[in-house]
Amino acid sequence: MANQKSRPNSNMPTIQDVARLAGVSHSTVSRVLNQNSTTIPISEITRQKILDAVQELGYQPNMIARSLRTQRSQMIAVMIGDISNAFYHPIVRAVQDVSDKRNYDVLISNSDHIYEHELRFLNTVLRRPVDGIIMAPHCLTTHDIDQFVQRSHVPIVALGAQVNHPDVDVIGGTSEPATYQMIKWLIEEKGHRRIGFINTLHDMPPGPSRFRGYQRAMGEFNLAIEPGFVQQGEFTLEGGRQAMQNFVVQENPPTAIFAANSLMAIGAILAAQANGYKVPEDFSIVGYDDIPEATIISPSLTTIGRDLPKIGRQLISLLFERIDGQVSGPGRFVASDWNLIVREST
Repeated sequence: MANQKSRPNSNMPTIQDVARLAGVSHSTVSRVLNQNSTTIPISEITRQKILDAVQELGYQPNMIARSLRTQRSQMIAVMIGDISNAFYHPIVRAVQDVSDKRNYDVLISNSDHIYEHELRFLNTVLRRPVDGIIMAPHCLTTHDIDQFVQRSHVPIVALGAQVNHPDVDVIGGTSEPATYQMIKWLIEEKGHRRIGFINTLHDMPPGPSRFRGYQRAMGEFNLAIEPGFVQQGEFTLEGGRQAMQNFVVQENPPTAIFAANSLMAIGAILAAQANGYKVPEDFSIVGYDDIPEATIISPSLTTIGRDLPKIGRQLISLLFERIDGQVSGPGRFVASDWNLIVREST
């Protein structure tokens, strides 16, 4: 009876079972399943035999034992600002796709742009070790990040130039120049002189840098930013809707409006239409980031586009270079590409 009770997991396949079915050694199976940690060449035929055996047996590696042996968790943590915002979807998908090829799992956390949620993410990662972090923080301070870096010693790659830490790789830096060019285009190509701006609340990134681009363009053309020209809202559809409501009740409102992201711009279009105005005849409205909804809304949205899958691949590539020890030293900065996408809302 004692032997019977000690065998509840006897039917669970082991790495030895995989090796027998594939006709290879235990160490060869181990090398294939830990492909990122070996330089010994393994033929594609042998590799496929092992993968087929793994699938047939339903073998699941013991990740706890593996992490103790390799000092790696095979896990990456990703923190995004708003999981409902389609801006993040192609980025996270690219991160997931590359991680899958490296046999890494991805843990995704949604912060809702709330400071306490971002801090909780860092504390969660401290309790549950990961090999690296990708994050798009909006509220964390440099001090918060520094405290985490000193405690965790985990490589971090951040999306957004608002992150300024000497040990963190960053992708971003397009907000101010891209906004400047969009406002300049509205002035030079579309003839607008009264241009409003829908900003984020409480100086939440990336609002300040986009506002600087707006200010610079308006200043270069000696155009006044009149009282009421700058409205604030949540970084959401409803935030843009409410901000636009403040524009339409003005006696002499702007003729063109730049919203700090495309969800806000779409909300602004909906609010203008709900109040009986036409876009672009009464208001030209533009946004930032080419999310799928930008082509669904009528009229379709003129916006600033970025190659979001490319950004995702860049983020995970920078992170794996740190994880694999290919790169060390100070954090790197990569400026993401952008382009102006002209559609029907202008």
